[in-house]
Amino acid sequence: MKFALLPALLGSLLLAGCGGGKHPPLATVPRVELSKYAGTWYEIARLPNPFQKAEERAVAEYGVRSDGLVSVKNTAIARDGKKRSIEGSAEPVAGSNNARLKVRFKGIAGLVPVSAQGNYWIIALDREYRHALVGTPDRDYLWLLSRSPKLDRATTDELLAKAKAAGFATERVIWDPAP
Repeated sequence: MKFALLPALLGSLLLAGCGGGKHPPLATVPRVELSKYAGTWYEIARLPNPFQKAEERAVAEYGVRSDGLVSVKNTAIARDGKKRSIEGSAEPVAGSNNARLKVRFKGIAGLVPVSAQGNYWIIALDREYRHALVGTPDRDYLWLLSRSPKLDRATTDELLAKAKAAGFATERVIWDPAP
């Protein structure tokens, strides 16, 4: 992943977070407690993106660092079990109550500028931090995340309806091919 996906990742992250003006402002949750958000999240569904293959499933691991940033490790898992990971950090956007983050990855991907508005917006979050909906304000990127590898249909339908109402192209969603 570190080399094969970097050109796509760089281009994608360069554009992520750029509003473009064709959508109304994207609402986020009022507040995120990073200590509760930290931990492992399983991707349930996502919009297609150039840095992840459709047949891969993904796991994200977040941790709160002593400097106030969030550690990020994203792992793509192929059907044959091969894994590709990329690490980085996320900085909360001032005034967002941690609902918007500026995610930067290590290596050459770290050269990509990140919008001051952030490129990781938490637009839905369960009170117990069991599932979340994350996107970008340009509506190009969307992830439905859960603390467990599977999420019930009623919850996925509810979250995708919220995403659709916010202007995301939910008809293009790729479902995680859980093992």
